[in-house]
Amino acid sequence: MKGLEYIFLAVGSVLGAFLRYKVTESPIIFNTLPLNVLIINVLGAFILGVFVVVSEQWNLDGRYSLFAAVGFCGSLTTMSSFALDSSNLLEGNHYGTLAINLVANIGLSITALIGGKSLMSAIINN
Repeated sequence: MKGLEYIFLAVGSVLGAFLRYKVTESPIIFNTLPLNVLIINVLGAFILGVFVVVSEQWNLDGRYSLFAAVGFCGSLTTMSSFALDSSNLLEGNHYGTLAINLVANIGLSITALIGGKSLMSAIINN
């Protein structure tokens, strides 16, 4: 990696981490389900889906992938927080909420990624 690539990665990482911090600094709990982490994971997946299509359609330089996919989305999404929340729900015997948390984070994140790709494909191809 060259110096400019490190800068792209660093700037994307700082921006993603900042957005994650702002969204998760005030917990939103519905029953025992941590919604902040769900929102971040779905948003990150949607943004990544949009970026994948834009990157392919516009043949973007790999540095933009370092910025958007690895840096921004990598530090924005919260798989480790999702794992911790899920573990805490399991240890607290909140099995129903755990199941909802797993299905919502995984299912909605995949759906958001597909939605982001579909949206950008429709915009670009029109």
